Amino acid sequence: MAMYPKQAPVAIGWQQYHNAYPVIHYQQPPSVANGYGWHGNGFGWQLDPKSWHTAPIYPSLKDDVVEEPAIQAEKVEKVNAWFGEKGSGFKARAGPQDFYQLRDENLERGTLFEDPEFPATDSSLFFSQRPDRYYEWKRPHEICDNPQFFVEGYSRFDVQQGELGDCWLLAAAANLTLYHRLFLQIVPDDQDFDDKYAGIFHFRFWQYGRWIDVVIDDRLPTYRGQLVFLHSTEENEFWSALIEKAYAKMHGSYEALKGGSTCEAMEDFTGGVTEMYELESSPPNLFQIMIKAYERASLMGCSIEPDPNILEAQTPEGLVRGHAYSITRVQYVDIQTPNVTGKIPLLRLRNPWGNESEWNGAWGDGSPEWRFISESEKEELGLTFDNDGEFWMAFKDFQQHFSRVEICNLNPDSLSEEELREGNKKKWEMSVYEGEWVRGVTAGGCRNFIDTFWNNPQYRITLTEVDEDDDEGNCTLIVALMQKNRRQIRSTGGDLLTIGFAIYHLPYPDRVPKPLDLQFFKYNASVARSPSFINLREVSCRFKLPPGTYCIVPSTFDPNEEGEFLLRVFSENQNNMEENDQQIGYGELDEKVVEVEPSAEEQEETDKVYEVFLKLAGEDKEVDWKELKEILDYSMQDELKSGSGVYYKKEANGVSAAPPRGNPAILDAPQTETDNFFSQLLGLICGHFCKDSPLLSEVLKPTQRAPLLTTFAALTRDGFSKDICRSMIAMMDVDKSGKLGYEEFKSLWQSLRDWKNVWSLYDTDKSGTFSGFELRQALQSAGYRLNNRVLNVLMHRFGNKMGEVHFDDFMMCAMKTKTMIDCFKAKDKTGINTATFSLEEWLESTLYS
Repeated sequence: MAMYPKQAPVAIGWQQYHNAYPVIHYQQPPSVANGYGWHGNGFGWQLDPKSWHTAPIYPSLKDDVVEEPAIQAEKVEKVNAWFGEKGSGFKARAGPQDFYQLRDENLERGTLFEDPEFPATDSSLFFSQRPDRYYEWKRPHEICDNPQFFVEGYSRFDVQQGELGDCWLLAAAANLTLYHRLFLQIVPDDQDFDDKYAGIFHFRFWQYGRWIDVVIDDRLPTYRGQLVFLHSTEENEFWSALIEKAYAKMHGSYEALKGGSTCEAMEDFTGGVTEMYELESSPPNLFQIMIKAYERASLMGCSIEPDPNILEAQTPEGLVRGHAYSITRVQYVDIQTPNVTGKIPLLRLRNPWGNESEWNGAWGDGSPEWRFISESEKEELGLTFDNDGEFWMAFKDFQQHFSRVEICNLNPDSLSEEELREGNKKKWEMSVYEGEWVRGVTAGGCRNFIDTFWNNPQYRITLTEVDEDDDEGNCTLIVALMQKNRRQIRSTGGDLLTIGFAIYHLPYPDRVPKPLDLQFFKYNASVARSPSFINLREVSCRFKLPPGTYCIVPSTFDPNEEGEFLLRVFSENQNNMEENDQQIGYGELDEKVVEVEPSAEEQEETDKVYEVFLKLAGEDKEVDWKELKEILDYSMQDELKSGSGVYYKKEANGVSAAPPRGNPAILDAPQTETDNFFSQLLGLICGHFCKDSPLLSEVLKPTQRAPLLTTFAALTRDGFSKDICRSMIAMMDVDKSGKLGYEEFKSLWQSLRDWKNVWSLYDTDKSGTFSGFELRQALQSAGYRLNNRVLNVLMHRFGNKMGEVHFDDFMMCAMKTKTMIDCFKAKDKTGINTATFSLEEWLESTLYS
């Protein structure tokens, strides 16, 4: 399996690299301050024209690898929720903000609302810098006389860019005004500056599968009495300035909106799925695709590659580089010249600056080409020649002068049934799944990392109906992988992950394991995939696939990169999609774990443990958690010491611990517990401060017998914790006495022996830990069948930040899992994975376990 060399982020086409994944990282050039920020040097991101409307290329397995990154940079119901509800915002909040309740409270008190969650302070403006001047926050009635929410309705000319580099947002907002129902979904018209004015407004945005209502006050940043950021052409109209503030609040600050792609905002306004087309490598039927998109009320934007040396450089033709434009109309227009009669493909574009910066070439304002268009046609087009930033141009000129186009396909609930009937429009069928990549469990990385790739989340989709207009018997599929909440964490240094996906054909879906395992991916190549791994919020692509069953595997480029994602699939006809994962429950113990007849040595160990139990149990013949801890620390001292670097030894007065020296030359020298404790503690401290200096050679080195401890807690581990011992008692304590009798202890010990054998099976290097990727296999060997969601939770609960599981944590994990499954199955009388608990029963079961 050949690996591809590192490649700088230049334009990369599908044919050029055959079946390898291009990997492109965007860097924010100087033009990002007021422009379209994530363009780098461009990227080739569509299939080549020959394969656009044909079945996908089936790559050879040896080529099914991903190119290594070169530069490090940058069917669900529509759900409504208030901003601040669980999952609707990144920061922890006291509670959701209900617009109507807050407005009524302020009206009753006669006060104007002041938003405590997005205060009128510098922190709401910037997160990485101090303001370069004094910004004064003013309410609209302090800025002008007779402020209005709308002045004579709303239009695309109400959106004028200020000093913030969010033209990508403005281009989407201008597009939004063209669609009445969509606009009022985002900008509710139940608010104004008249009857019920209380200084509070609200807007709705789509965020990762749900619609969020964002409440703001109307204090806006000004300088010398003028709005600093987005504003309307009418000085007393404020809907556009307020929607920008609401969007800034959702992302944490105004600065968080600097740099982005129009598709991001278009998706947040519609819940749709966006496609990107590089015009240098676009399909031959792109204009037909754009016409169909326009007919389906899709939002469209476009841009020109930025000049890295000049901020928003203007071309001789009047176009602005690094700038986002709206596409407001796509149409074939009848043309009649002295020599030719026919139709010409034209586009209407708009510069969000809304000024005289317009295209000055053919079909621009006042150009001579318009004399070949009839007056009736001009009237139907609504043709005007104002300095308003809007202009027409021919499609061939558009392809020559622009770099890329973005199309936001609306989700099924964006168009009403009435709109569908009136416009003879169709809607997409959509399936949506949420998931996450967790370090050591489901963050398996791309296909380059074949040993961990199969651990990624998997989704199975079945296509049964061929597209109506497809002569080759294929189905259209748009797959979109979106990473969640990344813009909100910019202030903490977080950035976008490099993401992509692969699609595998399952000719015999009932004969493959769930989930697909390592062996499947070793011997099967992907049939389709994202054209590149890229650090954008969303990666999407359109495919033509024959009917059948497929498995989609979303991933980050490198293993162990954590993040949440949303996977959406659009198809022209009904699709059946589900997680490709196994059912939760019990399975068979691994035959390597269960031994029919214990060895003499193991039987002797068991007899000793039972003897210790009877000695500690006392007159009541039961042990509490302290006595159980002493038994377990003694019986499993080898596993405990390998994980913590601490040796446990049985003494007359109980179990004591002493960490060994790390220097092999003196490993067997006489030592004391205090001596070793402080030597390792000094090693930790000195190792940090002596980094990159000659003194580092004198610092205590880790060895296999004495691994380097990384925390103070690790230096002082003292065997099984109180929590683990109490949970073990609760697992077997049928009479809820808080103690274990002899028979209960024997049952517990058998489970512990099985889990100990599982541990030995996977801790092959005797390091005292195994990776989270082995957790699924270990638990399966222990007789559990768990899906990705449960495994992710277990790693969050029992793993460390390195994606590792220690011995005692594994024992606790296995025990908790068994206890909760048993608890549920005891209540699942019908065997259909449904159980009913009273509040008392639920508290008793969960608190005691």
